[in-house]
Amino acid sequence: MVQTLQLGWQPAIVLSAALAGGAVVAAGLGHRYAARLKPYLRETAIVAGLYGLWQLAGSASASNGAGAFQRARWIVRFERGWLPSERDVQQLIDHSALLTRAANWYYATMHFAMLGALLLWLFVRHRDRYPQVRNVLVLLTAGCLLIQFVPVAPPRLLPQLGFVDTAARYGESVYAISTITVDQLSAMPSVHVGWALLVAWAVISVSRSRRRWWIIAHPVLTIFVVLATANHFWLDGIVAGLLLAASVSLVAGSARLLRMNDRHPGAAASAHADERVGRGVQGDGAGDELVRP
Repeated sequence: MVQTLQLGWQPAIVLSAALAGGAVVAAGLGHRYAARLKPYLRETAIVAGLYGLWQLAGSASASNGAGAFQRARWIVRFERGWLPSERDVQQLIDHSALLTRAANWYYATMHFAMLGALLLWLFVRHRDRYPQVRNVLVLLTAGCLLIQFVPVAPPRLLPQLGFVDTAARYGESVYAISTITVDQLSAMPSVHVGWALLVAWAVISVSRSRRRWWIIAHPVLTIFVVLATANHFWLDGIVAGLLLAASVSLVAGSARLLRMNDRHPGAAASAHADERVGRGVQGDGAGDELVRP
């Protein structure tokens, strides 16, 4: 069953703490192999902690679900007239059990697999670019978490509007079917779409291979899948994309400021001192002219 792929926030936080403790132990051993292992443990602890916080935010949304369905219906009314209906996207795969089940499994598995593969690839092959992508991931996830504290129901919980929970139909849901539990009311924004766009941005930015553009297929498929399985609205993905753009801009701006400070650590102080010296020299010259015959 796909449900086993879901890790609750408590085990995720425990795993993060254990990995962080392992990194501390590895640092204290002094062995070269332990020293090589330490950064892997540390970064994995950060990712596990982010996942735990994401699940915790979903839990808070589920426990305070007031207004979640009203907000979902508002999104349906807001999108009407300028975006295709998510139900129209669903109908593209409704006729085929194979396509529907493939979409269910893509939603359940590729979300974490692609992000994990990206982080591992960056850490092993492009260590200098890893911090930038990691920081964007942290900001993007934190922004999603803040918004998700306001619960919004996904389309699949609105069958009266014609939406179909495709995963529940085939017993492949990553959520409990009988009750509304963790993460089911934190559909806005779509972390699936946000992370998929992040993967594509990172690969295109870092890699120099001509084949790197194929990575665009991942966010395209992810957007299609989250709509076709009725797990998200169009607006959920749009907000996630805006959060990614803001996160990239913030990280890039911070990096530029740090580079400027590193390049000219005493530029402001030196300029101020030169100005004072310049004023002093000019005054002495003026006095010389007054006393010169």
